[in-house]
Formats: sequence, C-alpha cells, structure tokens
Amino acid sequence: MQGYRPENPMIVQSDRTVLLEVDNPLYAEARDALARFAELEKSPEYVHTYRISPLSLWNAAAAGLSAEVILADLERFSKYPLPENVRVDIRDAIGRYGRVRILIEGGRMLVRTDDAALAEELHRHRLFAPLVQARVSSTAFEIDPSQRGHVKRVLVQIGYPAEDLAGYVDGAALPFSLREVTLSGQPFQIRHYQAEAAEVFWAQGSAAGGSGVIVLPCGSGKTIVGLVAMAKAQCATLILTPNTVAVRQWIREILDKTTLTEDQVGEYSGLKKDVRPVTVCTYQVLTYHPKKRAAGTARGRRAIPSLDEYPHMALFNSMDWGLIIYDEVHLLPAPVFRITAEIQARRRLGLTATLVREDGLEGDVFSLVGPKKYDVPWKDLERQGWIATAECHEIRVSLSEEDRMEYAVTDPDEKYRFAATNERKLRIVSMLLEKHKDDDVLVIGQYIPQLEQIAQRIDAPLITGETPVRQREKLLDQFRRGEIRRLVLSKVGNFSIDLPDANVLIQVSGMFGSRQEEAQRLGRVLRPKQNGLLAHFYAIVTRDTLDQEFAAKRQLFLTEQGYSYNILYEDEVPSFVPAAIAVSARGAARAKLPEAGA
Repeated sequence: MQGYRPENPMIVQSDRTVLLEVDNPLYAEARDALARFAELEKSPEYVHTYRISPLSLWNAAAAGLSAEVILADLERFSKYPLPENVRVDIRDAIGRYGRVRILIEGGRMLVRTDDAALAEELHRHRLFAPLVQARVSSTAFEIDPSQRGHVKRVLVQIGYPAEDLAGYVDGAALPFSLREVTLSGQPFQIRHYQAEAAEVFWAQGSAAGGSGVIVLPCGSGKTIVGLVAMAKAQCATLILTPNTVAVRQWIREILDKTTLTEDQVGEYSGLKKDVRPVTVCTYQVLTYHPKKRAAGTARGRRAIPSLDEYPHMALFNSMDWGLIIYDEVHLLPAPVFRITAEIQARRRLGLTATLVREDGLEGDVFSLVGPKKYDVPWKDLERQGWIATAECHEIRVSLSEEDRMEYAVTDPDEKYRFAATNERKLRIVSMLLEKHKDDDVLVIGQYIPQLEQIAQRIDAPLITGETPVRQREKLLDQFRRGEIRRLVLSKVGNFSIDLPDANVLIQVSGMFGSRQEEAQRLGRVLRPKQNGLLAHFYAIVTRDTLDQEFAAKRQLFLTEQGYSYNILYEDEVPSFVPAAIAVSARGAARAKLPEAGA
C-alpha cells in the first residue's frame, strides 16, 4: 500500500480514534505527542486507544498547539496515510478555539471576535444573548465580569470555546517555601511528573497558565502537585476537599512539607470555621443549605436555590484568594460549579484521578475550572514503580434458592440492594481474610447494615459517615501504625484515606455502576509497597443479578487503564491461593519510602 510504514506505532482511523502499539520503539515518543491533543480511552497491555475529540483539541489549542503541529505528529507516527476527514475535523476544531476571545479593554470586559458573521450568530443565540450587557461594535460585546464563567460555559456549548485573556488577580501575598527535609525528618523529593504537572499548570506568562486540571492516579501524590503550585503562586489559597479527613490530611501535608505555620493554615469544616491565608474546606460545608432537610421529598419540585441561600459560599469572598485548588475535581457539586463560574479572576487548579463524571459534565470542568493540562496512564506509573502493581479479582457468589425466589419478586428499585447484600458474601470475606491474615486489609461497601454484620463477624472496627472525625482519625492512625490490621469502611473510604500500608481491599457492594468509585477504591491500595509487594483488589458480586451487571459497568474505567479482572466462582475460592500472597506476607521489617508521594 502506498504510504504504508509498518515500523510506525500508530493507526489513525476515520472515526478519530487512534491505536497505539505499546511494544514499539517509538511508543514513548508517540504517546507523549498524542497526550497533548487526544484523550486516552483504553490502555490494555499491547494497544492503547486514544480519541481525538473537540474537547481534547480545544485543550490542545488552549496550550498553544496548532492544527499543523498536530497533523505533523500524526503523520510522523502513523502507519497509514491520514483519513482526509480527520484532517478537516482537526483544522475545524482547532480553528474554533480562539475565534472568540474574552479580554479587558478600557476597563470593560469584552467578548470579541474578528468574524462579523460569527458575532451576529452569537448575538442572536438564545443562550449567549441574555449574557450581553451591550453590543459595543459589530464584533464585540460587553459582559459583566461576574458572568465571565457563565459566558465561557455557554460558548463551549455553542461550539466556540473562548480564549480567556482577561487575566487573574494576584491575590494576597503569602511568602513561603517548600522544605528540603520534612518536619517528620524525611527528605522531601518532588517526583519528575509532579514537577512537570505543576509547571504545565502554572505556565507563567502564557494565556493558558493559571487554570486547569491535573489527572494522576490514586496514590501518585496529587497533593504534592498542589503544594508545588502553591509555592509558585505565593498567595492566599483556598483548598476544597471531599471530606473532613481530607481536610486534615491536606493540613498535615502543608505543615510537614512547607514553611507555612499553624497560624497560617485554617480548617473550614463542620467542626471548625477558621479562615486563614491557606484555608482547607469541604464541599459538604460549602453546599450546606438550611432548607434542604425541611424540603424532604419536595426537594425535586423546589426552584434551584440561589447561591445567596448557601451561607458558607461567602467563604469565596472572605479573603483575597489568588489560587483555588479543587481536590477530587470530578466530584465538584453543582453549587460549587455555579460559584466557580463567578470567580474566574482567581487561578484554579483541579486535581483528580479520573475526569469521568457520571453526569457527563466534563465540559463544565473544562470551561469553569480549566482545560486538562496533564494526564499519565496508570500503568505507566506502575511500570516506573510510583504506584503499586495490583491484581484485580471478581468473585461471583450465588443466591440461595429461597433468596433467588425473593429476588425475582422484589421491587425493581430494591433489587440491587437485595443482591448486593447477599449474606453468602460474608463467608467469602472470611476466607479471603484467612488467606491474607498477614496483610493490611480494608473491607468496603455501600450498605451500613451489611458492613455492621461484617465488622462484627471479623471483629474489626467500622468507619461510616456517622463516625466522629476524632474517632476516624484515631482508627486510621492505629491502622497506619499496625496496631489494627483490618478495617471496615463505608463509602466515606472512597476518597482521601491515606493508608500507605494497606495492600488488600475487599469490596462487598458499590454505588450501582459508578466507574469513578471503582477507580477510587482500587486507589486505596495503590501506594507503593515495600519490596515491590502486590496490591490485591477483590470485588465480591452476586451472580445473575443486577449486582453482577453493575459490577461490569464499574470496572470499565479500570479495564480501560489496563487492569484485568480474574473471575472466580465461590466454589473455587477455597483452592484459590495466588502465588503472590505467599510473597506478600509481612515477615520483614517495613522499609520507609520517600514521603514525596503522600
């Protein structure tokens, strides 16, 4: 075939997917090129799949890439000539970014384009027109600065993402530095990918700098990226997190690894309301609405509350923040999206292990928090030793004959709960714990009665949303010190549980088909292990039920990242003794790993 180059690692297809061979000498170079303008969809062992989408191309354009550079990279690494429609689509998508700009002129915030026809189209668009204060020329519109985010979101929906050149406020100055040796006495070494991610986000002097999302696997040290970004910004910083445990962990990391002092770092949670130059807050507190409980079942019929009705949203205006960090940005709740739309003058950094959102609002993350700036496949960091090698297993158990009949007649809304809480799972948990008796084990699930039964059966502490924060921290600390080796967790354990030595996780139930939850739960055991010990992830599911169907959906993101599930049936478990388990016994003294990935 004319133009066929078999030595190249890439196949570009007309549906804008790109196949990349891993076992090719040019793989690493081609991967780095693709990562700038394509989204990784699947990364099993031998062939990775990327997709070139409008959103990924707009991300690339925001970083300064041109269509010519993108096409040149594709031509350089492709085995076959590029499909002509792919060339056209790339030029069209890249050409759309920046055709509309947001900038400051004469003290006014303007939306400007050089295309009079496009301006007329925008002027007549039902979504854009209400956001215009005045039309100042045939190609420019004045907008309220507080509507900057709303305008950007609408322009993404229309298909002409704005290049935001209006700049950022510096925020209140906050001089500090990163430590070379932590307060705990460990050398503080920033890993190469952490430094790269922070540098790409910052991009000082570039129109693309100062807002964006960093995507790194669980256990790879996203918090460190946040600390490096803070050190570059040198300004008052607001950090938003999923829960109070995460708040405390951020504060510990800040005090341990920077020269900031306790009187400069505040906790803003359900327990404390301290506003300091660096303030760490929970999404839950921000979205607290006093009328929510009273609304009860009528909540769905109420009008959407205004931001003024959320008393703690005032935190965003309580200090001259120069940087806002969104930890686990994929969890960003709707009210925080809305306030983010109104604080576009602040630099914004999103941190996450996966941008997967079950609600499909990735476009809002792009327009309101910022473009994806850095992304590394999980398996790449595993190969480099920065996260643990993990084996994933799905164990399928049956319902009893009596329960099968009851399941058949159960109301559809209750079928999943019934199947997920199958009592036969308890026997499997006990068997796995016997096999992993020398390991540090987490058992996690969705339903509290099920978890209470398991905790009693295995004589292990249980942490739920009702567990006081002080008691949670005590139990987590005991687990870290090896005083307890088994811990049962509700869904509060999905995020920000820092347990470096945990190497076995048993999942007994989950949140329906949530891909992000499955990824986060595997992440609880992905911190690097001493002597290269394996991590083990078990999902116990009830076969031939919704539990099995939802499990397959939950696993999608991880299988796309290169993980595979070994399927076992309950009668196979007694003879199932992975060779790795013998290796994983904790006989040797625990070696200390560098603290940089905390």
